[in-house]
Amino acid sequence: MHQYQVPQFITVEDRVIGPLTVKQFFFLAGGTGLALMCYKLFVSFISVPIAALILSLAGALAFLKINGQPFPTVLKNVVLYTIRPRLYIWKKGGRQDNAPPLSKTAKKETEPGLRAIPKISQSKLSDLAWSLDIKERGHEL
Repeated sequence: MHQYQVPQFITVEDRVIGPLTVKQFFFLAGGTGLALMCYKLFVSFISVPIAALILSLAGALAFLKINGQPFPTVLKNVVLYTIRPRLYIWKKGGRQDNAPPLSKTAKKETEPGLRAIPKISQSKLSDLAWSLDIKERGHEL
C-alpha cells in the first residue's frame, strides 16, 4: 500500500517573497506605486497626507487582522453591509406576495414526501402475495 504525505497547514498561505505572501506583496507594491504617483502629481503639502493615507491603507490590507479575519475580508463585509438592505421579512411557507392562498387539498398535494398510494383490488393483492411466495420458495430450493 502506498503512503502519501498529507499537508498539515493548509490554511496558512505560502511565504513566497521574503517574509511576505503574494497577496501582501501586491498590496504593498500597489500602495507604494499609488503613493509615488500621488507624490509626483500633486504639490508636496497635499501629496504627503494623501500618500500617508494610501500607505497606511496598503499596510492595513497587507497585515491587519480584526478578530482573526484579514482586513480585506472585513472591509468587503463593511461595504456589502452598507450597500445591501437590512430589512428582513419572514414569510411562512415561502409564498410570494401576489400568489393566491393555498387550500388544504392543494397544500397536501404539493408537500414533498407525500405520495399518492394506489388502490389495489383484492384479486391483485392475492396475485402479488402468491408471486412473492413462489419467489421465496424458489430461493430456498
